[in-house]
Parts: sequence; C-alpha cells; structure tokens
Amino acid sequence: MSSASTTAQTLPDGVVTLADHEFHARGLLDEAVWAYFNGGAADELTLRANAQAWQTIELLPRVMRQLSGGHTRVNLLGREWPHPILVAPMAYQRLAHPHAEQATALAAAALGAGLVLSTQASTLLEDVARTVLPEPDRGPLWFQLYLLPDRGFMKTLVQRAEAAGFDALVLTVDAPVQGARDRERRAGFRRPADITAVNLVGRVAPSPLSLRPGQSRLFDDLMTHAPTWDDIAWLRSITRLPVLLKGVVHPLDARQALSCGAAGVIVSNHGGRTLDTMPATATLLPRVMQAVAGDAPVLVDGGIRRGTDVLKAMALGASAVLVGRPVLHGLANAGATGVAHVLRLLRDELEISMALTGCRTLSHAAATLSHA
Repeated sequence: MSSASTTAQTLPDGVVTLADHEFHARGLLDEAVWAYFNGGAADELTLRANAQAWQTIELLPRVMRQLSGGHTRVNLLGREWPHPILVAPMAYQRLAHPHAEQATALAAAALGAGLVLSTQASTLLEDVARTVLPEPDRGPLWFQLYLLPDRGFMKTLVQRAEAAGFDALVLTVDAPVQGARDRERRAGFRRPADITAVNLVGRVAPSPLSLRPGQSRLFDDLMTHAPTWDDIAWLRSITRLPVLLKGVVHPLDARQALSCGAAGVIVSNHGGRTLDTMPATATLLPRVMQAVAGDAPVLVDGGIRRGTDVLKAMALGASAVLVGRPVLHGLANAGATGVAHVLRLLRDELEISMALTGCRTLSHAAATLSHA
C-alpha cells in the first residue's frame, strides 16, 4: 500500500487525550487482541507501575523567563531531530488496523516523530522505509531485531534494513523467552493465520532437542539459543549501522553494553510484558544514566502518556523517549489520522509543559524537576 492509498479517517468524537484514545479503542478491538496489545506479565504490577511512576515525579515551574526562540529539537546519534518522541517497536499492527505499520509510519514521518519498526511487523520493511524517508522533517528510522539462531537469515535481514535506508538497529535483549502473560492466555489470543511477520519469512527455526528425563525444555533447549554478550560483536561485524540495545535496566549491563560497542541503550521493561515486579522505567532511568555517565545516548520507554512525562524523562537525562500502546490505540481509532493525533498531542503537551516551567530548550529540562 502506498501512502496515497491511506484514506484519511475521522477521529471519534470527544477524543482529546491519550486516555480518550485508549477508551475508544477498547470498544473497537476484539477482546483477545486487546489483551495481546494491552496486557502485561503475571499480575501486571510493572505494567501499572510504569505510568504511576511518571505521575509521581513533580515539576516546579519558573516564571517570567525569556522563552522566545525555544524549541524541542534534540541531537541523537550525530543528527538533529525535530523532537525527542519515537514510536516504539510493536508487532503485528495489522491486528489494530488494515493499514498497519504503513499508517503508523506515515503519521510518524508527517509529525517528525521517530519510528522503530518491529522485526515482527506485518508490513515489509522496505515499504515502511519508502513511506518515511522522503519526508524532509522526519524523525529517526530504526529497525528492531531479535537475535535469531539462523545467522545467515539474520545477516540478510540486516542487509535489507541497510539497503532500505534505516538509520540504526535496535536489538531487544530483555526477552529471551516470553513472559507469563496471564491476561492474554485467559482471553485465548491466537494470531490470525493471515497476519504474519512478513520480514521473517524464510528463517529456519532450530529443531527441538531430545531431552532426557528431568531436563528442562526452557533451560536445556530454548535457552541454548539465547543471545549473549559475545553476539553483540558478531552483529556489529555484519553492519555499518549503529546498534542500540533495548531492555537494559541494570547499571552493570549498561556499562557492558558500551564496552561491547553499543551506540546507546534503551531503558525498558518491555512495557511490563516480560518480568513482573520489575521497577518502573522512571525509577530505573537515573541509575542507568549514572552508569553511562554521558558516554552514549540513553532512551527510555514505558508508561509515557503525557507531554509532562516526556519532559520528566528528558529532565532525568534521557536523550529521547519511545511510546508504544497509545500509538496502537490511535491506529485502531482512525488509522494514520489517529496515530498522528496521538503524536501531535504528546508534542503539544511537551511544548506547553516547557513553556509553563520556564524551559526554553530540552537541554535545560533538568531544572524543571521539583528536587533539582
């Protein structure tokens, strides 16, 4: 589908916040699909904590400051971008809307937002790149990976991303196995046969091992293929693109990532979908910032629902933020129009928050926190 064929849709009446988008999308999506997109692991404590943690951080305004000429621009991986908001990698967006990742890409490019395309996208990566790259005011275009055992296929996939024009690779490192997603299982989610990870067609999955009595299918089979730090060197050896690691939450892992040549790290608990009872990302971010000590960009996702949350993340030292589920809600509500509205709301609220705290540029964001 080309961008020209993305028919504009109208937003539902009364949608003026990201919470409104979530409310309306809830009535549009199948119960099982809703559970897949919005559910978390186990008791969903981390899922809820992510949003709550941003809400508890307080802003302290300064008044009567000279703010003319202020802006939201940021520098990331050697380039200047319009603002620090990126769309997080999310799989199978065709479950939310027929135009899927193509609609999300169109909206992100038009709004100057970055886009991290999931390796499990339901749209070809080349089609997404052709939508984003012509936009002169676009944000970053990154491709997310899981390290698969089929190294030949992985190399080809990385080469495809390079040839298509992606700016960087994002390696997800915090999900060697899927979390215990109870809500998803209760709802009986099954991915429809006609919605597939089209960019992974042709990969060869390893055959299950024959286990002896008492052996674990997880530890003695599946985890034998799980990536390790040594694999980062291999990935960097096959690409000219910078590699960021997503899912780094421990300070020692952050330092290890940089020693392995990572161009940056993304503080993420996978939206509360993997290990429940993890701390919120707003709590984890300062620890990682201290460990990285300015040697590389640190991004953060998880629970960001307001422009004030974006400002708080930047105040804590983040280089940019990623937003996930609200984008899916906007997509379900009105395709590209809905996604654009979500991104526009976040940027507008960010600018309002900056103006009301006396913050002219995001390089001064730290002074907006009440404990600064």
